[in-house]
Amino acid sequence: MPTFTAPDGTRLAHRGAGDGPPLICLPGGPMQSAAYLGDLGGLDAHRRLVGLDPRGTGESAVPADTVSYRCDRQVDDVEALRAHLGLDRIDLLAHSAGANLALLYAARHPDRVASLLLITPSVYAAGLEITAEDRLTTARLRAGEPWFATGYAALEAITAGRAGADSWQLVAPFFHARWDEDARAFDEAGEKDKNQEAAAAYAAEGSFDPAATRRSLAAFPSPVLLLAGEHDLGAPPRVMREFAELFPKAAFVVQPGAGHFPWRDDPERFVTAVTQFLAGGR
Repeated sequence: MPTFTAPDGTRLAHRGAGDGPPLICLPGGPMQSAAYLGDLGGLDAHRRLVGLDPRGTGESAVPADTVSYRCDRQVDDVEALRAHLGLDRIDLLAHSAGANLALLYAARHPDRVASLLLITPSVYAAGLEITAEDRLTTARLRAGEPWFATGYAALEAITAGRAGADSWQLVAPFFHARWDEDARAFDEAGEKDKNQEAAAAYAAEGSFDPAATRRSLAAFPSPVLLLAGEHDLGAPPRVMREFAELFPKAAFVVQPGAGHFPWRDDPERFVTAVTQFLAGGR
């Protein structure tokens, strides 16, 4: 696996798939390797996917200073990857928690980002609020599922601050269009892959300055795709529309029937949305 060196000397790795112009991909988790992104539903047939393994995950080394797991400290890692690839400007895709890092990178290096693709993104760096009712309303769209009653009761407990030991496991089906053995195995592999120590440090105090980031985003010159899943209670469409409105040049897409991993839920629809955006059909 190709490696490069971050400014603090940490050896970082990136995964490659496909041919064509490079598309740098930042995984979520937070602090999970890029392995779970796979070929992004077949997107590698159109672009060369360059998935960064964040420090301390996958094939990337554990840093000497674990404070560097903070999201804002990892902006330099993305910039080092850009330089390593010899690119003047990058197309940057980020999923879930990885969107926080993508936003901070875009705010600090707007001239380096040719396009920004935010896939079911986290909202911490932007300072947006997802209310309990946002999540519950989105969850109720799945009322016909056999697991709904148990999952919804667990979600009510979580949003009310009464989460039990198994609450998060019980709401897992809401994040997938189909809750089957494949989805269960995907979730289990993701939990094993995540660096829990790094995840705890990712959003430490001082990591984000939402007001400053939003001021930067208001002047962001490049096109942005914000893709939400219709059924994603992690990134509910109402809030995602508000997110898209932070940018002067944003395309907002809600993928029907999708949860938090839209390239798995409907690969063809996902790849079509992304390739049309990248081709200029914004």
